[in-house]
Formats: sequence, C-alpha cells, structure tokens
Amino acid sequence: MSAQARLALHGGDRAVSNGSIAKWPPISEIDRQYVLASLAGENHAFGPNCQAFENEFAAWNGNRYAITTNSGTAALHMSIAACGCGAGDEVIVTAYSWSSSATAILHHNAIPVFIDIDFDTINMDVSKIEAAITPRTKALMVVHLHGLAVDMDAVMAIARKHKLKVIEDACQAHGAEFRGKKVGTWGHCAAFSFNQNKSLCSGEGGMFVTDDEDLLNKARMVWSFGETRTPAQSRDYHAYALGWMYRNNDLTAAFGRAQLTRLTSYIQTQRENAAALLHQLRGVKGLILPVEPPHHAHSYYNFTCRIDSAALGYTDSPAKLRDKIMQALCAEGVPVGVWQHFILPAMTVFQARNAFGKGSPWCLADPVNYDPAQFPLAQRHTTTHFGMTTPLRSPHPPEVAQAVAEAIRKVFDHVDELV
Repeated sequence: MSAQARLALHGGDRAVSNGSIAKWPPISEIDRQYVLASLAGENHAFGPNCQAFENEFAAWNGNRYAITTNSGTAALHMSIAACGCGAGDEVIVTAYSWSSSATAILHHNAIPVFIDIDFDTINMDVSKIEAAITPRTKALMVVHLHGLAVDMDAVMAIARKHKLKVIEDACQAHGAEFRGKKVGTWGHCAAFSFNQNKSLCSGEGGMFVTDDEDLLNKARMVWSFGETRTPAQSRDYHAYALGWMYRNNDLTAAFGRAQLTRLTSYIQTQRENAAALLHQLRGVKGLILPVEPPHHAHSYYNFTCRIDSAALGYTDSPAKLRDKIMQALCAEGVPVGVWQHFILPAMTVFQARNAFGKGSPWCLADPVNYDPAQFPLAQRHTTTHFGMTTPLRSPHPPEVAQAVAEAIRKVFDHVDELV
C-alpha cells in the first residue's frame, strides 16, 4: 500500500498538509485600524465603538434595537428577564445545546423544561413543544444550533396560541435564514455571541436584539446594575431592580465592528465550502451528513456529521467508534472534535436541582422530570457526532474543502483498520 493510501495514523501521508488550514478569525488592516483607533480614544469602557456596534449590527441583522454585551450568555439572560420570566416560571428549551441555553434560564430563577431534538436537524423537535407546556410556561427558548434555523413558522404559531414569548438563541447562527428572513428577527428578542469560535468574532462579547422598546428597556436594567439610564445617557446610579453588569467595552466593540464589515462574505464562504463538502461526501458508507431542509439557509457555523455504526457493522459503543474515527481524521490534518459530550438534562446542575441552594428554583414549582432516558435522540446524537469549523471558514478556498473531503473518505474507506 502506498504512503498516500495508508492512514496517517498508521504511518501514511496526511491528506491535508500542514499549514493548509488557517487560524480563525482572519486579521486584516481594517481590524488594526479600528482597534488602534479605540486604543487612542478616551473611553475604554462603554465607548463610541459600543454604540456604533449596536447600530451597525442591528442594521445588518434587520432589528430595530440592539444592546452590546460582554457575552452571548449575558444576552440570553437579558432575554429571559426582558420576557418577564421569573421565580418558578418555566421556559421550554432543547435538550441538546450549549449549557448557557438552559443556565441562562436559571440565572433569573426560572426553570428549564427540556424537549428532545429532531435527529435530522439537531434542533428542538417542534412537534414536542405543546406537550411540554404547562400553566407555568412563560417562554420558548429556540436554539438555532450550528447555524441552522428552527422551523419558526411552527414555533410562532404555538407561541401565539398559548400567549408565550419566544427567545431566539442565535449565538451560533449569524446570517442563518428561514423563509428568507434572518434568525433574530422572528421572536420577541434574541441573543448572539461573538466568542472566539463564532462566525463573527470579537474575542468575547455578544448582542441582545429586539424590535420591542419595552423589552429593550427591561433588558437594559439587567445589563447595567438595575439602572434605567444607559452609560451613554446621564446616569443617576440608582438601582431600580435586580441587575447585573453585562456591558461591553470599547476595544472589544471596535474589533467586532471591523469583523462585521466582512461577516456577509464570511458566511458566503462557509456556505460554498459546505456545499463542496456535501457534494464530495455523498454516499460515504456510515457517514450521516448535515441537512438543510426546504425554506432554510444554513450558515454552517459548524459542519456536524454523525456516524451510523450499524451501517459499518460495528456493534460496540458508538462513542468508542466515533472517537477512533476522530483520532484518524485529526492525524490526516482535519481538525474535528466533539462539540458537546452531554445532553443538558444529564448535567449535574439539573440532576441535583439545587442551583441556588435549598432546592431553588425547582422548589418554587411542581416537579420537573430530567430523566435522560426521555431524550433518546439527543443522546444518540451526542454519542455519534463530530464536527469542525475552521476548514469551512474564510479565507479557505474550495481546494481546502476538497482536501478535507478526501481525508474523510480515506478514513471511512479504512474504518475496518480502526475497529
């Protein structure tokens, strides 16, 4: 067997050469100009770049209002507070997401109620929402996971029927669309993240968005110490309600503004490279590719695949097979990883039901069942998936996607050697 045909894990040549995959995000002269101008400015707390970032992001996404925050988690908590979710209220959320999607609910003493995912899309199964609604349900937290929008027609119809607020966790979904309309413009409010890995990166940071002025004002109280005036206004430093300190800073906002000037092109690159991967990988035995249902425009924050171990004749632990395949892919130069090892209901904070001590917030309402066995599809996904981000991102041309596809095909062609 030639060195090219042999797995790199077993001494063969890598399919993706060293240096082919660049670091994220790309840094250009415009980033340096914005950041250095901020450094030369006089306000390094909530400064002029923060206000400009809010206006520019709102315009880019199609929202009336935006508040820049120090994280996407902060924006999620602000959304919970703005929608009036409080002690003992229930918020329905997917069983599979980043922990913040559910812990942000706890931050305002409300109670997460989980529903299973739709395996194909990895998003919440909207057909299960109504069965989870109780008299205590106050809101729906929909998570547009990995850059694919939830079916918002179905969600908004249920919300209208039951008079519920809808919060969009769009932390991974910048630019994703449903029926030609961007995520973050469907619900009552939404949260975005600008963490290192996101399609719009400012290192850390986030954005709360809404078209409702009342929700905007309620979110601002949580954002700035419970005050009613913003740092851009004449502050009276009076706390009118329970508040946190979630403001952004000028330097981070300057970096975010610079990256925002290229966000549309970044997302286009992700879509083009994802299309190339999908074309090259169709028909690979045992590989379940990401889907893009009708009326959706995937932004491909993460290219997430699953492994069908039965199709490969493997009867041992699916996670063990997945981990061996990932080891082989990394050896080939493909930077894959497991995005989330646990479904949310299985995490200790929910199993212990003691977030604030003395059983709070669960002691404020009827018992909620967090038995992981209720979420079989989320669990199946967790043990079979792997994903990648950087190979799809700018500045990579389609040739990089081609090399990544060849590496994946190579590993699956030799999967018997791994097991």
